[in-house]
Amino acid sequence: MDLRIFTEPQQGATYDTLLTVAKATEDLGFDAFFRSDHYLRMGSVDGLPGPTDAWITLAGLARETKRIRLGTLMTAGTFRLPGVLAIQVAQVDQMSGGRVELGLGAGWFEDEHKAYGIPFPKEKLARLEEQLEIVTGLWATELGKTYDFHGTYYDLTDSPALPKPAQAKIPVLVGGHGATRTPRLAAKYADEFNMPFASIEDSERQFGRVRAAAEAAGRRGDDLTYSNALVVCVGRDEKEVARRAAAIGREADELKLNGLAGSPAEVVDKIGRYAEIGASRIYLQILDLDDLDHLELISSQVQSQLS
Repeated sequence: MDLRIFTEPQQGATYDTLLTVAKATEDLGFDAFFRSDHYLRMGSVDGLPGPTDAWITLAGLARETKRIRLGTLMTAGTFRLPGVLAIQVAQVDQMSGGRVELGLGAGWFEDEHKAYGIPFPKEKLARLEEQLEIVTGLWATELGKTYDFHGTYYDLTDSPALPKPAQAKIPVLVGGHGATRTPRLAAKYADEFNMPFASIEDSERQFGRVRAAAEAAGRRGDDLTYSNALVVCVGRDEKEVARRAAAIGREADELKLNGLAGSPAEVVDKIGRYAEIGASRIYLQILDLDDLDHLELISSQVQSQLS
């Protein structure tokens, strides 16, 4: 089971804070550092000092880390034109020496679009499909050849399809709860399917849909990696669990029900239950980015039991 650290910087984080967490991620043996792609806080937090851009952040981290994978859950398709996104991600992949992964989603948080003057189209999933086709198509175009795409929302003519990533193929993540279109998009374009903040039962049902869609598309169901994103709150005892839960504005019992919370043994047991339904990777949502002792505890007493 791969454990990856997943951050939500729109809730309040500087680049220096994210760099500290990314370096701890690397030093403590976790597989990857991922971040969300949002420009507006959610809930009652103040969000200070304000948002940071996902791909600018990852470009910096690409030069200041050496081993960990770097990526997004999920880049919002509404934020960037697909041709520009392909350039950005390929460049960061080069800067990292081939350690980048792209999670790409349709975008959903209308308020952040209003706050920063970003168009919020109604046809988000149809646009996402064209975005996935374009981004992956640009990267796959042979050197010296050009790429054309003429769709409903985007039109590319004689693109040199440059730059190329350092990796032969940047892994693409698709995720979500949609019962029909989401599995089909994952089956066609994704290397990994991610189920965000879902129960074991709901995850098993959605993994099954994706496997069936992959087989219908001529792929093996096991061609994809299956993963979950879950909030994490681990403590050596109940008091420590409660303290960490309170620090992120949550209740310990609710986190135990809806996330990965409790003692290291309890969390290892629940991760094992996700593994039983096919998950091989967990994105641990870390909401208190100043609590590096939390990461150390997860590394030494949870990750060590899963290796």
